Amino acid sequence: MTEPLAITPADISDAAWIIAAAAVRTPLIENDRLNALCGRRVLLKFEGAQRTGSFKFRGAYNRLARLNAEERAAGVVAWSSGNHAQGVADAAQLLGIAATIVMPADAPAIKLANTRALGAEVVTYDRLRESREAIATALAEQRGATLVPSFDDPFIIAGQGTVGLEVVEQVKERDVTLGQVLVCCGGGGLTAGIGTAVKAQAPEVAIYTVEPAGFDDTARSLRSGVREAVAADARSICDALQAPMPGAMTFPINKALVTGGLVVTDRQVRDAMRFAFSTLKLVVEPGGAVALAAMMHGLAPPTDGVSVVVLSGSNVDPVDYAAILTGTD
Repeated sequence: MTEPLAITPADISDAAWIIAAAAVRTPLIENDRLNALCGRRVLLKFEGAQRTGSFKFRGAYNRLARLNAEERAAGVVAWSSGNHAQGVADAAQLLGIAATIVMPADAPAIKLANTRALGAEVVTYDRLRESREAIATALAEQRGATLVPSFDDPFIIAGQGTVGLEVVEQVKERDVTLGQVLVCCGGGGLTAGIGTAVKAQAPEVAIYTVEPAGFDDTARSLRSGVREAVAADARSICDALQAPMPGAMTFPINKALVTGGLVVTDRQVRDAMRFAFSTLKLVVEPGGAVALAAMMHGLAPPTDGVSVVVLSGSNVDPVDYAAILTGTD
């Protein structure tokens, strides 16, 4: 028999109730110039407006809010390149929980600084030579702390799925039909959550993952039917989307719900970031811009309804961002 999936639509509804007092209901934005460029109606779900500048706060708060008094006293340990780190740090601060975050030493300086500013202890590692999961697991065992994965956890996935609930509600408020959703994909938690929420209410909607070239493990996994790994020498400016392979928990969900996987180049991502800044007046980080890049460059299949593009985060290093905007990177 097929194993049950990690979450249900009811779990996402429950997560929405849990995070309602703390999280932001982020806007769904439309722009005439983007519509003209893409030759279709496009709505942008801007998660840069969320607490800590990305969707990651949703899952982190939903997970940490479930800890009992003893678990809260022992603290939490997480690993992240930056957005999950900030989400966990902020949620922990709100809930009075000590947080330790394992982060790559080459993470954007703004993400390291913001995580520390939120009160978390940061432990750095070399992403090319060390395993973040191994370091975090050892720390959690030493301290008796709760490990908070960045995507392979049912409460994390359900929390991220609240993005999908909001999309469905906001599209209905505009009295239009939802045709497809494009979502950035690293470990697959955001896609799995959104897919679960959207498909429960509109099974006909197409869900597409979008990944940077070289880190297209989910696209390849969807084609092969098994989890594929990222090559050790893969490189991309999309620091937030560099999970080594799809999650053991998230991939079965995405395999069941996702229509297909799209892949964009770093050049296309830079184009999307510049368009977001100059035309949309939005700051979007590289990993947060991949779905917009796919839409702008004609990679999204045709659809009868509106297309929703998830802009997942806005935490970009100022120096790198300036170089991208001026074309000097």
